[in-house]
Amino acid sequence: MIRLADRNFEPVAELAKFEKMNENAGAIVSFLGKVRGQADGQKVKALHLDHYPGVTEQSIYDIVQLASARWAIDDALIVHRTGEVLAGEPIVLVCVANAHRRAAFEAADFLMDYLKTEALFWKKERLDGEERWIEPREDDYKDAARWRKE
Repeated sequence: MIRLADRNFEPVAELAKFEKMNENAGAIVSFLGKVRGQADGQKVKALHLDHYPGVTEQSIYDIVQLASARWAIDDALIVHRTGEVLAGEPIVLVCVANAHRRAAFEAADFLMDYLKTEALFWKKERLDGEERWIEPREDDYKDAARWRKE
């Protein structure tokens, strides 16, 4: 399940629903990403995420399909914010259900690496008195590349 949210979401409630839907899974792994409060030594006020409706969801769906083929995951949930997200607020929730913990951990890690580099979002950071477009960092691409080596 993939959902883009244009307002704040409740990660605990989302995880509880996912757990209920996957009560027979041997493992459920979740990751919650939040907008960090500092970047390059400057205070971050917010992050603004633009997306292309339909296309962005398809890019995320394709990433989930890659993970599903690799780990045969039972289920996945991705909730990703769009619009204005304040520092400290949740920006992404990734949940993976699988029969085994290792596959669930690896699939969740893979999903985050690919969401950072392959999902179609345009991100603008709002700092004190300045706005700037941001791209994935070199480390983000290195993280994603490690899955291509295996």
